[in-house]
Amino acid sequence: MTGTSTEGIKTVLHPVSDLTKAKAVYAALLGVAPTADAPYYVGFDTAGQHIGLVPGGGPQGMSSPVAYWHVPDIEAKLAEVTAAGATVKDAVRDVGGGRLVATVTDPDGNVLGLLQDR
Repeated sequence: MTGTSTEGIKTVLHPVSDLTKAKAVYAALLGVAPTADAPYYVGFDTAGQHIGLVPGGGPQGMSSPVAYWHVPDIEAKLAEVTAAGATVKDAVRDVGGGRLVATVTDPDGNVLGLLQDR
C-alpha cells in the first residue's frame, strides 16, 4: 500500500461535562498543569502528547474521545482515507495558529481525527 504516512497519535480530545472537575482529574493523572486554560478548552502537554478537554463536546458535538493522527498533508490523507471507505464528518478547518483539523468516520462509525500543523 502506498500513500502518505502519519506521525502517529499525538492529540486526544475528551468531551467533558464539568470542565473544572475534569481539569483537576487530568492534572492529577498527568502530573502537570494545563498549558492551555480557557472556558472553552483546557489542554495538557506531556510525554509528547497533547490531551484536550472540550466542555460539552464543543461546537462539533463530540460524544466520545477523539484521537488525532498527526499528518504532514491533511488534504492528501483525507483523500486517501475517504477513497478507502471513510466518510468525512467534519471537513478541514483551521483552529488557530495554522493548525488544521478534520474528522472522518470509519465503516463502523468510529471517529478518527486528522491534524496538520503548518
